[in-house]
Amino acid sequence: MEYTPSAQKVISEIISALLLALTLFGHGYHYEHDEIENMLVGIRVMYFFSIFPLFLAIMGVYGACAEKQWALIVFAVGMILSSLFVFASSIRALTFLPLMTKEMKTQYLELLPLANASESTLDNLKETETEWHCCGVFQGYLDWGYNISESCLCAEEPINPCVEAPSNSSLFEHRVDDTPIMIYKEPCAPLIIHMVGITGNITLVVALGFSLLWALSAALCIAILCQLNRKEDVPAVVYSAEAKAGNYSALADSAEYT
Repeated sequence: MEYTPSAQKVISEIISALLLALTLFGHGYHYEHDEIENMLVGIRVMYFFSIFPLFLAIMGVYGACAEKQWALIVFAVGMILSSLFVFASSIRALTFLPLMTKEMKTQYLELLPLANASESTLDNLKETETEWHCCGVFQGYLDWGYNISESCLCAEEPINPCVEAPSNSSLFEHRVDDTPIMIYKEPCAPLIIHMVGITGNITLVVALGFSLLWALSAALCIAILCQLNRKEDVPAVVYSAEAKAGNYSALADSAEYT
């Protein structure tokens, strides 16, 4: 009886290979931008979740093609353990995500008022404003008071809406005309917290999808193992002296009476 690799194993192998390629690309990107130290833990986790399932998928395809029970057992056990681990981690992350967003809000509130913030804190906020096209912490440019940062100035192609800066701000100190100065309208903290929440939810959905795929692959692998262990009924061979002597008519007569 021939066995072909199941579609789930092939799909799992393809997804794991794509995930490994994405991890390699991310590793190179963060290394090039000198951000590897901050992302090292996450990159190691991504390597594990791409290489380990890829190894299991190769074992499963090999076991299905060569009818090797030990390879199928390794695949099934590995997929079951991986599925349970990812499912448990997703449930834990689901309860942790609201706490994380609450903690982020508390940390941003500690930055206020900006007039009393340290120089390094202000530099980090300015970098955030330039990158996210936002201004201030929770109340927009009002958080800066009179000294609105130049990092709040709208870019040529802003991704967030802009408003006119107040004429009594520091941005108009050296202006001789009444040309309006456009600054970002959205505050940074709610924008970042919202994006973190969306990213977290998408990550949880993807993780649960992987967990379901791995569970289905393990179930199909168990089904293949059951087929390999199933014994087919083979008709018993009956020895007859008449058949050996060439007297087939006696066999035919005996078959008519049965």
